[in-house]
Amino acid sequence: MTQKQKTWLGAAALVLSSSLLTGAIMSDRITFATTATAADTSALATAQSPSAVAAPAGLVDLTTAAERSVNSVVYIKVTQNAKRQTVTVRDPFEDFFGDFFGYGNRGRGRQQEIETQPKRQGAGSGVIISPDGYIVTNNHVVEGADEILVKLNDNTEYKGRIIGLDATTDLALVKVEAKNLPAIVIGNSDNLKIGEWVLAVGNPFNLTSTVTAGIVSAKARSLGANGVESFIQTDAAINAGNSGGALVNERGELVGINAMLYSQTGSYSGYGFAIPTTIMNKVVADLKEFGMVQRAVLGVMGQDVTIYIDTQKEKGNEVDLGTNQGIYVKDVEPKTTAEELGLQEGDVITAIDGKTITKMAELQEVLSQRRPGDKVKVTFMRNKKSRTETATLRNTQGGTEVMEEVDIDIFGAQLKPLSDENRQALALRYGLEVTAIKKGKMQEAGIAKGMILLQVNNQELRTVEDFENAVKAANQSSDRVLWIRAITPSGRRVATAIDLSDEKKKK
Repeated sequence: MTQKQKTWLGAAALVLSSSLLTGAIMSDRITFATTATAADTSALATAQSPSAVAAPAGLVDLTTAAERSVNSVVYIKVTQNAKRQTVTVRDPFEDFFGDFFGYGNRGRGRQQEIETQPKRQGAGSGVIISPDGYIVTNNHVVEGADEILVKLNDNTEYKGRIIGLDATTDLALVKVEAKNLPAIVIGNSDNLKIGEWVLAVGNPFNLTSTVTAGIVSAKARSLGANGVESFIQTDAAINAGNSGGALVNERGELVGINAMLYSQTGSYSGYGFAIPTTIMNKVVADLKEFGMVQRAVLGVMGQDVTIYIDTQKEKGNEVDLGTNQGIYVKDVEPKTTAEELGLQEGDVITAIDGKTITKMAELQEVLSQRRPGDKVKVTFMRNKKSRTETATLRNTQGGTEVMEEVDIDIFGAQLKPLSDENRQALALRYGLEVTAIKKGKMQEAGIAKGMILLQVNNQELRTVEDFENAVKAANQSSDRVLWIRAITPSGRRVATAIDLSDEKKKK
């Protein structure tokens, strides 16, 4: 089994808890052998007597939580089909003997199809959040999947399709066509307390319907693994295959989506981390309604006050900000909510809408629940005095409007991978051929039938999916422009641009 490593922290690694199916489990039982004295055996027998095994008063019974949640967690198997590409192969002797033997294609070589990526399969977990077949999992479990198989706890199987992906939070929404599925009850992760018992439910090492127990070790952890994160930390065992599974409280309510583990070995030996439902709920709602996450940003560059103070102390500087908690503002980006609020370098953000903010992860979690256009009250310290200002949140483009996925149909062009004939004739390694075009953004930009698209915003185009991904990335960027490099059938290279800023998905 191989695992994808996210980042290194000291001597330990953050490991995504999904798995690749590259082999089989060699043994389903591990036996530990020990030696025991007669006294030890006697003591053990006493301990196992009926009177001795009675559970002490006050112990938490997690059986109900397990029963309520285990049927809501599914096994997800993903398949990436083999990728093939046609390349030009040249005979090294052709340059020497081509003319002598009368070869007419001297120097052009021959076309050969090679496998650039073998067929791959991986596995993870998912959580049924509604009876009509919506399932939440991790982005890294299903991203790039050509086929998705979803298996329920009763072994019923369905084909899954992706509704939306969000790499920034590492969440994905998958749908199966079914009714009356055993949906989990979604709880409020804000209500979790440090030391509270939780269960991790998933399919580690392809061992389906596995339940492990632990406590909430910390909240609002930031690990630098995702763009937006405020992890729930737990010592419940999380291993490869647990990705996308459920973290549930004592009542069997979903409070987090298991995402990764902190380990020195690649397997569980430390802590697991789950995405809280406060973030999940907003991502799911946005993916259902808009196909993409509506992300509100404040527009500040900063760091935890504790980190700032420690850094200054290392430099020999004494710091008194009037508080030891919050977000120290280092810079304010122009045309953002932070600029509207009047924030300045040296300010300390201490609360959002009355909710105390002590570190960056908490700020990200609060903002992840808002949308562009929402009003927000920000409390901050300046010169040791607290003040509160109200402003409107904006998106990454600086606007307050809802962003939606660009409908590929607006481009008015049909594309297909470059044919072998055109690739050879034009001496190209990649490209997408325009096979048909009608009125739309492409035609307006001067793209015509027969042209070959080479790049969009420096993204090489080998498949139609490459084009779609480039459009998606541009739509979420600050300028929202597609810079297209193309070539005409005669071999003339052209460049053009398409502005996406005024495009809206038609409902």
